[in-house]
Amino acid sequence: MYVDKGLSHKIIISLLLIIILFLAALNILQYYNISKEIGRTSATYTISATYTITTTLFTSYPPPPQNEIRIRVSTTTSLYATGLLSYLASQFNKLYPTIKIDFIPVGTGAALKIAEKGDACAVFVHAPDLEQQYISKGVLEYGRIFAYNYFIIVGPSDDPAMIRNATSAEDAFRRIYYAGESGKAIFISRGDNSGTHIKELSIWNKTGLDPHGRPWYREAGAGMDQVLIMSNEMKAYTLSDIGTYLKFKKEGRLPYLEELFSKGSDLINIYSMYLVKSCSSDLKIYAKTFLDFVYDNQKDLIGKFGVEEYGAPLFNPAVGREKELTCEWLRIAERS
Repeated sequence: MYVDKGLSHKIIISLLLIIILFLAALNILQYYNISKEIGRTSATYTISATYTITTTLFTSYPPPPQNEIRIRVSTTTSLYATGLLSYLASQFNKLYPTIKIDFIPVGTGAALKIAEKGDACAVFVHAPDLEQQYISKGVLEYGRIFAYNYFIIVGPSDDPAMIRNATSAEDAFRRIYYAGESGKAIFISRGDNSGTHIKELSIWNKTGLDPHGRPWYREAGAGMDQVLIMSNEMKAYTLSDIGTYLKFKKEGRLPYLEELFSKGSDLINIYSMYLVKSCSSDLKIYAKTFLDFVYDNQKDLIGKFGVEEYGAPLFNPAVGREKELTCEWLRIAERS
């Protein structure tokens, strides 16, 4: 049987090329993370560069603008009060010195309203049920989860409601309710439609108890930093994100408050960032660049933030847990 040697060599070379291309494709896939276009039911794939801020950018980012521009970002207070956002912006400015990020720190509800009015180009928030509403309205786009930590219940060290022994967040709130009714406890609520306030209300709802109007239940209408200071002064209970509490505790501003309850996955606190659809195109391109920078560098920047000063990160990067966090985000959002 005659075999054309030239043809066989071509077949072998073709097979080798196919194998090389296949291996190259597998290698490329390591740079891809599954991300969820929050509010949709199907996953999309977005490229995620694995560089650190000291290396050369290989993602398709725009060059820095020649003239200074300012990007307004409305944000939840916890990200701002802990110093994380200022730190992220300072690292971003090493690459983009002419882009200034102006943060507007308010509760999540207020941050989303600012976005709806078109007074910000991006938002950083942590209330999936509220976020879903603004996604449905067409206010937000390009949503990605970038960090998480946990809510905790803090209170006076003598713990008159005995929530240290609680079995769940709902049980802890029930104990606070009955201790309040007995004149033994005070609870201070954010009362500002923030992500923390929304989480607090969801826990009260699960207990079947309504604290509103009770003399021991105080609605502050204030940010997390102010509520923690008030709770410390009044030796009251409150729900807090762990990052703000750890920062203030380390600074010696909360001598009478202790972390008393932090058990259960129900207390997970998920942070997402979005572009605002109404943002002008010339600003939106750089707002997106900032969000991409945060997302691409979350492991190094967010994962290490607070470690040197507090012994542990104040926030955890979402990288590696995107699927799990997206499922939890959807579970929370669907309850609204």
